[in-house]
Amino acid sequence: MPADSQTLSAAEAAQAIALQMLAERGRGAVLVGAARVDAVLERLIKAVLAPVNPKDDGLFKPERPLGSFGAKIALAARMGLIDGAVEKALHTLRRVRNAFAHSSGDVGLTDPAHKTRLADAYTEARSNPLWRPVEQLLLEKGSVDSELRDYILLITILVAFLEATAQQLSPLTPPALMSFGGIIKN
Repeated sequence: MPADSQTLSAAEAAQAIALQMLAERGRGAVLVGAARVDAVLERLIKAVLAPVNPKDDGLFKPERPLGSFGAKIALAARMGLIDGAVEKALHTLRRVRNAFAHSSGDVGLTDPAHKTRLADAYTEARSNPLWRPVEQLLLEKGSVDSELRDYILLITILVAFLEATAQQLSPLTPPALMSFGGIIKN
């Protein structure tokens, strides 16, 4: 798929994601947004792994090695599937999600700690060509505070481009395979 059609596909997906996220507010937006990013990050990793019967694939279950958002982020970065800025943004989302999930009181994206944590991720995401058009779409849909709007835009861009990247990948073929009969060169 040429780069222009990839961007168009990501733009269409981004609009759908942003509109769905508008239905969420407060804690729900943070938790649902992070869950969406976690799920698509898992799809990205699975896109390069050798195929396995879904019934036998326990690798991503919560109690297994890749069951946590943090483990998926670390593996995607080590495999070179995401760059350093995306890795940092994903870890920031994970920390914000954890703070929201473990808070029994009122918590919001307007809290100074969360605003500070997310500031760098927002700065990086604003360089994405979809930021402005999706932001305009959100502004046209009604009143959304700027913190929630920026969070939705960050989630939207991450989900759309992680998904678009996953669709570009196929399972990796290692240059050599260990077997009991010896090393098999591919």
